[in-house]
Amino acid sequence: MIALQEYGVSPKRIYLDRASGKDFDRRNYKRMLKRLKKGNILVVKSIDRLGRNYEEIIEQWRYITKEIGADIVILDIEILNTTLHKDLIGTLISDLVLQILSYVSQNEREAIKQRQAEGIAAAKAKGVHFGRQKEFISDNYVEIFWKYRCRYINIDEAIGTIGCSKSTFYHMLRDLRKANKVP
Repeated sequence: MIALQEYGVSPKRIYLDRASGKDFDRRNYKRMLKRLKKGNILVVKSIDRLGRNYEEIIEQWRYITKEIGADIVILDIEILNTTLHKDLIGTLISDLVLQILSYVSQNEREAIKQRQAEGIAAAKAKGVHFGRQKEFISDNYVEIFWKYRCRYINIDEAIGTIGCSKSTFYHMLRDLRKANKVP
């Protein structure tokens, strides 16, 4: 945001998504595209902030520059400034650089996913368990859920016996109802 504001972009014209750049199915990106008109300039900090999927970056670039008729400025790479390079050789160089950088962005994303999967597999091999630990203590929790559902005991007695929080109790109750173990 700072780099965009330093370039001269008004804060109310900045579209920010807090989602992965794996694809272009992002709410604010779509809003920005709807408002983008011929002659506008789309300013992006770096190519990987635009997206991380090679084919989609190329497709979106073409859509914005050719179909909409807007220009794109990538702040980190001046050669990807379509406002400066309108001639054939400039367009060729921009297209080549864009394809290389798009490839690098997607390759980086795939490497991150692979390293993450390897890390998870290694942790599981060492016996690491992921997710929240079960908070309940009682072995007869299904019976306690039955008593709660039949109103023999109240919620406080149920969670006190099981040894869990109310939210965990309701999550467990929902799961047991899905499994048809309690009504």
